[in-house]
Amino acid sequence: MSGIRPVSVRCVGGILHDHEGRLLLVQRANEPGRGLWSIPGGRVEPGETDSEALVREMREETGLVVRPGALAGHVVRGRYEIYDYVCQVESGFLQAGDDAADVRWVDEATFTALALTDGLADTLRGWEMLPRC
Repeated sequence: MSGIRPVSVRCVGGILHDHEGRLLLVQRANEPGRGLWSIPGGRVEPGETDSEALVREMREETGLVVRPGALAGHVVRGRYEIYDYVCQVESGFLQAGDDAADVRWVDEATFTALALTDGLADTLRGWEMLPRC
């Protein structure tokens, strides 16, 4: 009997803080994690680089055009391998897009009160990427 491993899905996420130190979060409109809050992002499509996928996903989910920066870290959630990058906003207007039920900048108090995706708070804490206000 051979152990068949499910094919992993490469994903990217964008970690953004505004000038006040608030963190950008989206409320997921679809599974997995429908209704929960997380950092914006999604799947890397065939032929895309992480950077290209991140720019596309951020624009689709948040209305913002971003410039991806350094890799903050990597997590595995089931079959999803997620590479999260620190980003800077270049332009756009904040609005919930296709895979987001809502989008907002959150401070520390709001962050701790939201229903977050599993492991998000601990992961961001470990990377020192929590809201800074």
